[in-house]
Amino acid sequence: MAVSQEDFAPAYLGKDVDDVVILGGGLAGLFCALKLSPRPVTVITNAPIGEGASSAWAQGGIAAAISEQDSVEKHRDDTLAAGCGICEEKIVEQMTREGSARVHDLLSYGVPFDHDLEGRLKFSREAAHSQSRVVRVRGDMAGRAIMDALIAAVRKAPSIRVLEGYIGESFLGEGRYVTGVLARKRGGIERLAFPAKAVVLASGGVGHLFGLTTNPHEANGHGLAMAARAGAVIADAEFVQFHPTALDVGKDPAPLATEALRGEGATLVNKAGERFMQGVHPDLELAPRDIVARAIHKEIAEGRGAYLDCREAIGARFKDDFPTVFAAASSAGIDPSKELLPVAPAEHYHMGGVLTDANGRTSLDGLWAAGEVASTGAHGANRLASNSLLEAVVFAARIAEDIQGLMPTPRSAFWNEMDEEPSLPSRRNMEEREAITTLRSTLARNVGVMRDANGLKTALAEIAGAEKICVRQSIKNMMVTGKIITAAALKRQESRGGHFRTDFPAEDPAQARRSYTTLKEVEAVTAEALETA
Repeated sequence: MAVSQEDFAPAYLGKDVDDVVILGGGLAGLFCALKLSPRPVTVITNAPIGEGASSAWAQGGIAAAISEQDSVEKHRDDTLAAGCGICEEKIVEQMTREGSARVHDLLSYGVPFDHDLEGRLKFSREAAHSQSRVVRVRGDMAGRAIMDALIAAVRKAPSIRVLEGYIGESFLGEGRYVTGVLARKRGGIERLAFPAKAVVLASGGVGHLFGLTTNPHEANGHGLAMAARAGAVIADAEFVQFHPTALDVGKDPAPLATEALRGEGATLVNKAGERFMQGVHPDLELAPRDIVARAIHKEIAEGRGAYLDCREAIGARFKDDFPTVFAAASSAGIDPSKELLPVAPAEHYHMGGVLTDANGRTSLDGLWAAGEVASTGAHGANRLASNSLLEAVVFAARIAEDIQGLMPTPRSAFWNEMDEEPSLPSRRNMEEREAITTLRSTLARNVGVMRDANGLKTALAEIAGAEKICVRQSIKNMMVTGKIITAAALKRQESRGGHFRTDFPAEDPAQARRSYTTLKEVEAVTAEALETA
């Protein structure tokens, strides 16, 4: 499907509604709200602000070409190489060029990035980066520190209203025009309508649709499904990144062993103590994430196990330099300064999402998207480490600028109560929980690190069956997103970046292009799969 620039032309202005509504309280949502100030903004969050956002869990940091040894061109080239041939080069150029300014914005909001003794920003190196360009906070606490600073700034901004504990269910709209958001009280039945001149979708990723993930429970694909149901074009949905080194200690979500550990020299070994990345890739443990994830998956599948050895490279420094990972390991009874860390690949990031242009506009008028729910083309088939936080702030700022330039001076914001949904009997609640379990297990089993046609068709059949017993729209949204990812993976008959097909293990130059789909097309693929599964 070809999508032209003209498809993004705004045509919603002049409607008699007020307010900018942002669905999502993570980095992209809060940064956009601050950039829109003093325009009145309502931020709707699933969990209490600061909780439930993947941004707060980011350990590595934010990548930006700031140091004297680095350049925008080097960062651009590293990003394009990681994207395996399908990045939008102009988008990558824009993102990397604006990165330094956005990092300084974060500093102005009070983010305590690490500095050296001379007061200069400190930079670390992560996988597939040619330079040390990742700014961090106390080793592995960047996400939490960034979110804490933005939350404090949002709390002080009189123009920003935060409504916590509401789950977005659907978009209000007239044809292709999005005119607001319909949300339901989390754990309850109260539903509210939020009419808006502009809606910014910043609802996060899809991680918790998978059985093994590093993402919070709230990362369940609601926003992606809402956009798809409204008719938005979805791009690159098959490209899911699995972080190679989640701590395999039986927790859900799985704690993350940040890539920065390998950047500091930690090695990957099996039960026999063998460094199994030798012979797999010349960059060894710092190879692209998809390659490392598949190597670890193979070691585990063949019974040799996979472990991160930090004893020599980090040792006694571990507790001070990587306190988040140290705490997670300690809670599982492991001292990473003296013992091996068991690791396994886990769903970490979705490169696909709602298609946007350079200003964050989607294919629906009145709807912008930023952060993990969006697909800007910056990541291609395999996101470069620590580019996710960068993309979130760059495009959140661009969206704010775009909205400010398009919209007239606002009046006061408002919201109205809608009819309530009937409460569900306990039996139906139990059935919906079982449907979610089915979804997560089939995605982890059949749409994970390694995929094939039979497994993908099985997944579509199982998700379609689970979807039939769902009543609440929020649960149906999870099923819709699961089908979108699976159908896209079935359609791409090659291996590229985060998408690996064992029945099509080679990269096909003829398929070096982005993929586009709509919910109507996904339902057609699902119907065909059900006939042949």
